Amino acid sequence: MYSTLKSFLDKKPLYYNEIDYTRMPRIYERIKECLPKPKIIHLIGTNGKGTTGRFLATALHNLGFSVGHYTSPHILTFNERIWIDKKNISDEELETAHQKLQKILNTDESNSLSYFEYTTLLSMLLFEKCHYVVMEAGLGGEHDATAVFDKILTLVTTIDIDHEAFLGNSIEDIATTKLNAMQKNIILGKQKFKQVQDIATKVATQKGTKLFIYEKLLNQDDILKIKEISKELLLAEYLVENLKLAISALKFLKLTYKVKDFKDSKLFGRLSQISKNILIDVGHNPLAASSITKALLGKKYILIYNTYKDKDYKTILKILKPIISHVEIIDIEEERIETPEQLKNILNTLEIEYSTFIKTDKNLDYLVFGSFSVVEKFLRVHNE
Repeated sequence: MYSTLKSFLDKKPLYYNEIDYTRMPRIYERIKECLPKPKIIHLIGTNGKGTTGRFLATALHNLGFSVGHYTSPHILTFNERIWIDKKNISDEELETAHQKLQKILNTDESNSLSYFEYTTLLSMLLFEKCHYVVMEAGLGGEHDATAVFDKILTLVTTIDIDHEAFLGNSIEDIATTKLNAMQKNIILGKQKFKQVQDIATKVATQKGTKLFIYEKLLNQDDILKIKEISKELLLAEYLVENLKLAISALKFLKLTYKVKDFKDSKLFGRLSQISKNILIDVGHNPLAASSITKALLGKKYILIYNTYKDKDYKTILKILKPIISHVEIIDIEEERIETPEQLKNILNTLEIEYSTFIKTDKNLDYLVFGSFSVVEKFLRVHNE
């Protein structure tokens, strides 16, 4: 017997200053015949991958297919990353797949793979009986662990500037890196920067990929259905764009869907209301902040917040300021988290009042935002 999945993954760092981009393709090439080959729909972009993927995966399942959805990171438990036919994977299934993967890999491969690379391969073993797999990229595109698989379709959510250390400092660099993951077919969702469509067209021409624009795949009947689905799911405007992209994928697949096929398709942690006075969102970049501010404008919230050092948190807080009454800083014990002094300096510069988070008051309205880590810590405290 090998070590348990938890003890094995606990030895691997979650974040790396440098990544060996040759490792995953090399190992995949050696073991690919041992892995199943479902129809993979790849999701790349900066924001909205999780919600777009869950809309699509839920609809495909309700249309009669066995469907897997691979998403990351998780909020409370690792099991959230691997969803099959509307259920998170069980501990027992994870452990069985881990033991199987340990036998497929040699010791050097097993030890060298990053946390995300290993769990990506693990997910593929678990998707063995799936017709379709909706697979979300981690932080990149062409060099992401998910890019090694053959895909029938790539969906592109909004691309913005994020993870500059790995992807580049300009929208051109970031978009090129992400879009280089495309293979046979690609659907481009709503974009903030015009350059993204220009780059997508150029890369698609170079690769011989068929490029589609999401709105051009939708007709008037789809628009009416989207309005009805959005109303039933109480979707914020920015989530409606993700729904449109998911439905454009169904149209590409030539599948006829009904409004009821999207029942229970909202992904937890994306502007989710956990009580009448508390909203949570795992967003952590300016694009997410802009979307949330637009959705909530007209009301003030106490922002429960913290941030990683490498995030543009001054811009994020500046964007959120119109909907913030004040900030309550939640303590997160992680090496990547910004020091309290630095965060307080920025809040002082922006003239935003702040205090330390202790507990919520049922008579006040709260927005929990900042990252998966912030939401995770808040939920653990809140649920105690």
